[in-house]
Amino acid sequence: MKGGRPGPAGTALVALLTGCALALTGGCGAPEESGPPARTPADICADLVSYWVEEALKGSSWAGLDWEQKGLSNEQYAIHDDVLAAARAEERRAGREAATAFADRESRRRCEEAKGATGSSENWRS
Repeated sequence: MKGGRPGPAGTALVALLTGCALALTGGCGAPEESGPPARTPADICADLVSYWVEEALKGSSWAGLDWEQKGLSNEQYAIHDDVLAAARAEERRAGREAATAFADRESRRRCEEAKGATGSSENWRS
């Protein structure tokens, strides 16, 4: 080391150690994790319930599947039945588009209120 400065090997070592320290702490140009946001049980419930309500409103042959075939828990299926009945009333009052929008909103509200409604997926329904 001449004049208090490291030579080429010392400079390379300092650069290497600095790079390792930055990599370990996730700083300075470390790639950020990117991907879809985490989905909550309420998100999944709302998507499932509103999808199957909309299929029923359309009169789809798939709407006749039972709750297990639809991938719903008993609790989600109860929400489905309630939302479908209300959406059918909305459809009679204001049309299919309004009923579909209602089903989306009400499914979201009910599923969030029930924290995903994942309870009881046993092979029975009270």
